[in-house]
Amino acid sequence: MHPGSDKTIDALAWIHVRDRRLLSVRTTGKTKFYLPGGKREPGEGDVAGLCREIREELGVELDPLTFRFFAALEEQADGFADGRLVRMTCYTADHRGEPTPSREIAEAAWLTSAEAPACPPAGQRVLRMLAEAGLVD
Repeated sequence: MHPGSDKTIDALAWIHVRDRRLLSVRTTGKTKFYLPGGKREPGEGDVAGLCREIREELGVELDPLTFRFFAALEEQADGFADGRLVRMTCYTADHRGEPTPSREIAEAAWLTSAEAPACPPAGQRVLRMLAEAGLVD
């Protein structure tokens, strides 16, 4: 059992690649780039939760009928000294609209695998997976 495993953060993430780069976001006050998404509200399923989070963060509408499971990851959570983990369920999905930072998002960036150090462990792992599959540079 990992330290802090009873406090595992359960998160959802949208994997969106364009021009061989992964969409990532930086929240206000943070230095790392995260996968867009977040935590479910009580009673909320993966699709509803991720649609809500992406609408709030980036102002785009994900198409629920196009959701495809990408990966379930468990990695060290960023910014927690207690060894806390993040359990992240990642999906791809088609969308309507152009991703534009809103609310708590300070910046959006399109990252290559060479820029993985700018991400916490879960984002680094996704970039590695995408690079191994030939989907990102």
